[in-house]
Amino acid sequence: MNLATHLIFKQAVHTKLKSNSPLRLCYLMFCLAFFIPIQATASDLAPHVKLRGSWIQGGLIMGVAPSQSLIELNGKQLLQSPDGHFVFGFGRDESGPIQLKIQHNGDVWQREYAIEQRDYKIQKIEGIPAKIMNPDTQNQARSQAEARLVGQARQIQRFELDYLMGFQWPAKGPITGVYGSQRVYNGVPGRPHFGVDVAGPIGTPVYAPAPGVVTLVHDDMFYSGGTLIIDHGLGVSSTMIHLNKIHVKEGAILKAGDLIADMGASGRATGSHLDWRINWFDIRLDPQLLVP
Repeated sequence: MNLATHLIFKQAVHTKLKSNSPLRLCYLMFCLAFFIPIQATASDLAPHVKLRGSWIQGGLIMGVAPSQSLIELNGKQLLQSPDGHFVFGFGRDESGPIQLKIQHNGDVWQREYAIEQRDYKIQKIEGIPAKIMNPDTQNQARSQAEARLVGQARQIQRFELDYLMGFQWPAKGPITGVYGSQRVYNGVPGRPHFGVDVAGPIGTPVYAPAPGVVTLVHDDMFYSGGTLIIDHGLGVSSTMIHLNKIHVKEGAILKAGDLIADMGASGRATGSHLDWRINWFDIRLDPQLLVP
């Protein structure tokens, strides 16, 4: 019996149950035969749904559910690995609430979550060259073409679960820029910052923050200079920019801690540093929420 039939039957006999009708015993026996299994089935999925992560702007949630489930985030279907893992994240300005729905073998599990809101820092940076602040037509076309390359690398659907191994800092040094901060260049507000900046001398080693596959290597993009993207599975990727030298090639399989590049000041940078970014497809996440 489906849930709709159960509700119709329950409503039909409800008035009879107000009296000492012989239907009472019949109804109770009917419950034992049909309703209790339905309630148990509805709750059976819950113990098999596991979620961990930060329900906050810029956060990443890692989950697992029975394999071959239909998993939807605000109505959009998510990827699920053959063994049941899935992942999703929240952008800088996500207001929530988030609705997560999982269906498996006719059972439905659904929850709604609030997203913690954050206050972001404002940073003022002076001395940006005019040619970078106002790129000419040729450089605008160049940057748009490079952005398409980056976007394509971030849309790869790879089902390995390297992100489950955890993340470590890819470089050592003082943090000079944080996720979500709004930068004001020469008095003009720019786009929010979507990574974490680690400062250091040119040539400072940069290491793989987690296992993965290199999906993009570019020595000199207009805005980001030396650029490297590592795919960690199910849409989770790391982007390293402003690099001085890149030591790996596209397609390289990495372990956490492998040397991948040298820190630099290439592209639109005012000094030597690593700008490390994490994405879930095109959603920009906060790397500091994933490392010690």
